[in-house]
Amino acid sequence: MRPSLKMRLGDLLVHEHMITELQLSEALNVQAATGRKLGATLISLEFISEPELLRFLAQQLKVPFLDISQRKIASEVSKLLSETHARRFRALVIEDNGDSVLLGMSDPTDLRGLDQLAPLLSPKRIDLAVIQESQILTAFDNVYRRTEEITNFAEQLHEEYEDVEEFDLNSLADDTSDATVVKLLQSIFEDAVQVRASDIHIEPDDGLLRIRQRVDGILHEHILKQVKIASALVLRLKLMSGLDISEKRLPQDGRFNIKVRNHSIDVRLSTMPIAHGESVVMRLLDQSAGLLTLDETGMPAQILKRVRNIIKRPHGMVLVTGPTGSGKTTTLYGALSELNQQQNKIITVEDPVEYRIGRINQVQTNNKIGLGFSTILRTALRQDPDIIMVGEMRDQETVDIGLRAALTGHLVLSTLHTNDAITSAMRLIDMGAPAYLVASSLRAIIAQRLVRRVCNECKVPYSPDQQELSWLRYLGNDAHKAQYWHGKGCSSCNHSGYKGRVGIFELLEMNDAMMDALRANSTQKFVSAAKSSANFTPLAMMALQYAAQGITSLNEVFKVAEYVPEIMGDEDATL
Repeated sequence: MRPSLKMRLGDLLVHEHMITELQLSEALNVQAATGRKLGATLISLEFISEPELLRFLAQQLKVPFLDISQRKIASEVSKLLSETHARRFRALVIEDNGDSVLLGMSDPTDLRGLDQLAPLLSPKRIDLAVIQESQILTAFDNVYRRTEEITNFAEQLHEEYEDVEEFDLNSLADDTSDATVVKLLQSIFEDAVQVRASDIHIEPDDGLLRIRQRVDGILHEHILKQVKIASALVLRLKLMSGLDISEKRLPQDGRFNIKVRNHSIDVRLSTMPIAHGESVVMRLLDQSAGLLTLDETGMPAQILKRVRNIIKRPHGMVLVTGPTGSGKTTTLYGALSELNQQQNKIITVEDPVEYRIGRINQVQTNNKIGLGFSTILRTALRQDPDIIMVGEMRDQETVDIGLRAALTGHLVLSTLHTNDAITSAMRLIDMGAPAYLVASSLRAIIAQRLVRRVCNECKVPYSPDQQELSWLRYLGNDAHKAQYWHGKGCSSCNHSGYKGRVGIFELLEMNDAMMDALRANSTQKFVSAAKSSANFTPLAMMALQYAAQGITSLNEVFKVAEYVPEIMGDEDATL
């Protein structure tokens, strides 16, 4: 079906009082300068919203305007049109009805595009529908996954080495795009970037190979039957990382950079011998995205203001705490980006250096040659620094040097693997630091966690069950009366009910009462002083506030609360 408009779009919108003559004139001038289509120009100028424009066009063209966020689209149907053509024309095959297909487009007036798509879908007739571009782009990432491509390359690689005892190192070292192992790994990386995965796991098991991706903190699995190719993948990755390919008995760490879909991805790789071969875990760091600022971490305004005041002080230690994958490094880099000014000499001690920042002296540890945290930290103090960032407080010596540096006129930023802010100060003492030194040097502790966001496309009200209501009543403050939400699952969130993550934070600033409790090495007094300090909100309570605002779900709140027992009044359980 070839739609048509009897009038030009701009004139028609003015005729129907959707925009004014003045707005049309301004949009035409902008369009002449940018070369963009008039509809996109009107939307960018906010003269009309995208849904309003598309509904109007659908009505004029007598075609349906569809919301596909709640629709599960079969990938075999969408693949009637190749990904290249689909992305080029912003077109998606939604239904295959035998002699016809339902084709969704974000620009139904693109007649040239329709003329080029018609032969590709022939002999089927095209029934047109109008869909928002954002929904089409989201659907592309879901239906044009690389899983089938990965399986095909795995089968091809398996066939190449089916009758071979040892892999040909020359073929595995071949960097040309024709090498099957290169194509397979490229597909794995492309699929991971497409779904915003933070990690890739390659795990050989009994008779199968697991490829797992961590998306929004949750692992998703793709199983391959060609377990033999695991060795080829590991060898290739070791070559890319500059690791010892002959060593299979000991763990190894490395890194390399790869270009994926116009993204420069820094890959941190870790290998470990397991029962059925070697397991590989790769952390993906998108260098193209750049560093997040403190504003972009999602820190609430009231906490952000206090954090900025704290890091502007000339000396003292500031700790960022939380389990692995809670965003601690992102927060530290955000603070460094604000402190990175010409009057400040900044030195970092990291394992590894995740993002390279100009003007900052970044040092990576290397334990093989005795270049550990404490060794670098001692040298750094002789380099006349104003600010020192230590990747992690791992041992007593590093803690002691860091605290003394904070006491002698330096601002020291670091991380600690604890579950909340209150336990962190006592952990330093448990690690062997003198109580008086912790009390004198520590200025503030930021504890954080990442929780999944409820998908806005499929968000619906949620009624807590009796057990959840009992927990909410215990908290008081009418928490059990609030409205909560969850996602029922849609194409936008890959039917998980969640899309993206958001940080939750608690900030504990040291005061006289807490410092006195530390000097006395009294856990009970410190916990009491911390809980009664001004502006202190525990992680679980902040997560609950986000749930009441519809940002996250109660299920995510309960995950955080499991780590923060003091919410339930059990002070001893946190220490």
